[in-house]
Amino acid sequence: MANKKKVIATGFEPFGKHAVNSSWVAVQELERLGLGEAVDLHVCEVPVEYQAVQSLLPSLWKEHEPQLMVHVGVSGLATTVALEQCGHNKGYKRLDNCSFCPASQCCMDSGPDCIRSVLDMDTVCERVNDSGLGVTVSVSKDAGRYLCDYTYYTSLYLGQGHSAFIHVPPLGKPYSSQDLGRALQAAIQEMLKLLELDHKHNKHCNHKHEHQHEHD
Repeated sequence: MANKKKVIATGFEPFGKHAVNSSWVAVQELERLGLGEAVDLHVCEVPVEYQAVQSLLPSLWKEHEPQLMVHVGVSGLATTVALEQCGHNKGYKRLDNCSFCPASQCCMDSGPDCIRSVLDMDTVCERVNDSGLGVTVSVSKDAGRYLCDYTYYTSLYLGQGHSAFIHVPPLGKPYSSQDLGRALQAAIQEMLKLLELDHKHNKHCNHKHEHQHEHD
């Protein structure tokens, strides 16, 4: 299909006490499930390193030009699958897997403090929870000021808001890899529906404005 939508999904490598990172396990399960015939899904494991993120994300956006990039990370505190609404520019003090953190403690020196996704995560959350999936989804506005938040902000900046971040609990607390994969699949499918609606609405609005202009 020539008009396939492109989606990139990323998970993180192990770090700290997370010898197995459930985010990458969940993304691999999502890859197995797929997003349907009309979506070309590309998955990638991201190092837990600030500098690696700074070089990897621009190349992913440039090479694939996806409609949506979805980053998945693990949270040891999470008991639900959490959709992050925004990424933050400042406050990066924790050392990464290379014992490095940015001297400026921020993502982009001249960037805004916070960037919101173009997606309304409350709507995505409500739709997934109403679908009877058996996995509870919630919305968060704080992705944690570590590699998750850093990656999300960088991706939102590069992709002009066409990015999402999903936090998952560690495996078995309480969900299996299959549960997490199904939750990612359901959430991303709802996100794509919202983007499609937004695209149609914008096309309709532009057509109306052109029409009005012809009669001015």
